[in-house]
Amino acid sequence: MPILLEDLNLRKAERLLCQQALNRAGSIVDAAQLLGITRHALKRRMIKHHIDWPPAPQATQGVPTARDHRPPTSPNPAAPRSTLPESQ
Repeated sequence: MPILLEDLNLRKAERLLCQQALNRAGSIVDAAQLLGITRHALKRRMIKHHIDWPPAPQATQGVPTARDHRPPTSPNPAAPRSTLPESQ
């Protein structure tokens, strides 16, 4: 499957190649092998180009995802803290 580039922008081409390799291979290790680089080199490029892997699933409306999770808060945040007896 040929990859068509819009222009000769090397940064865009590198990002596209990384994305295509990840989609085709399904894992960072296998994608790095396709690209002929180490997995560490691919990981650095993923960070550089802000490529999330695995891609975030499409969230259904109203259903929170793991990224949306916030720790529960106390129902009464102004509740007094328990006090320990002071040592004399």
